[in-house]
Amino acid sequence: MSETTDYAINMQPKFDYLQTVDIPTMVEACEDVWFNQTLCLVNDSAVRLGILHGEFHWHKHDLEDEFFLVLDGQFHIDLEDREVKLGRHQGFTIPKGVLHRTRAPEPVVVLMVEPATVTPTGDD
Repeated sequence: MSETTDYAINMQPKFDYLQTVDIPTMVEACEDVWFNQTLCLVNDSAVRLGILHGEFHWHKHDLEDEFFLVLDGQFHIDLEDREVKLGRHQGFTIPKGVLHRTRAPEPVVVLMVEPATVTPTGDD
């Protein structure tokens, strides 16, 4: 599996309040290898959909925690001291400041919840 560097990251919310979010339709229409779409904002948090295949780079978020929930497939999170493998309907929280890399050996669909201020590619 080669490292993915061409990420499709859409920070603008796709749905407003009182609109139906249809994830299966979005998954079916996705043509990107590494797709991250902000679905909506809930108070100060963003709910994001990841349709992923490949590897993301090592990074960290200095001020924000992030939560991953696998909707379909298998998702790997590499930490400095271990690897976490998540299957369908399993979730994991990365605390702020922790260096990590996410991987999807096969296509995976992930829901992410994080403060709307997070930069998905990490902080310098």
